[in-house]
Amino acid sequence: MLTRARPLRCTTSARRALLTLAILLVASGCTFTPPGRPPLTTPPAAVNSLTLDQYRIAVARRILERNPSYVLQGTLQPMLRSLVVVSFTVDRDGQVLQSAVYRTNGDDEAESTALATLRRASPLPQPPARLLNTRGQVELFEDWLFNDNGKFQLREFASPQAQTID
Repeated sequence: MLTRARPLRCTTSARRALLTLAILLVASGCTFTPPGRPPLTTPPAAVNSLTLDQYRIAVARRILERNPSYVLQGTLQPMLRSLVVVSFTVDRDGQVLQSAVYRTNGDDEAESTALATLRRASPLPQPPARLLNTRGQVELFEDWLFNDNGKFQLREFASPQAQTID
């Protein structure tokens, strides 16, 4: 004689216990994949994006540490003197292999300051291996924001600009 299985009913406390167990498993790095479903993984691009952001912050920090007399403390003025975008390539040892002004408003002094402060910061922190291309390099961009006094902030750590009063 066949008997029909009754559906399981979970009490509120059993549900809480199961939820707590699931949270603990996830927090400890364990994952559960239901049968027939592929496991969920973080795409490499998302991991690299987070790692790249962290590396950019480390690079910006090094530039600021090595050039304290050029760094603007306080608030950026409402209308910046210049915005200089520099592209640069870093090797696995943190050496800057090349750098160039990528975008500018034509302020030669600001461009020179941006490139010189990058050179003074070298060697930069070593990039994580997963960011390196097939040549063992990583290409980055950084923005130097200049006030009229020639001092700058980097985009990674820039304060909000002052507001203009009409």
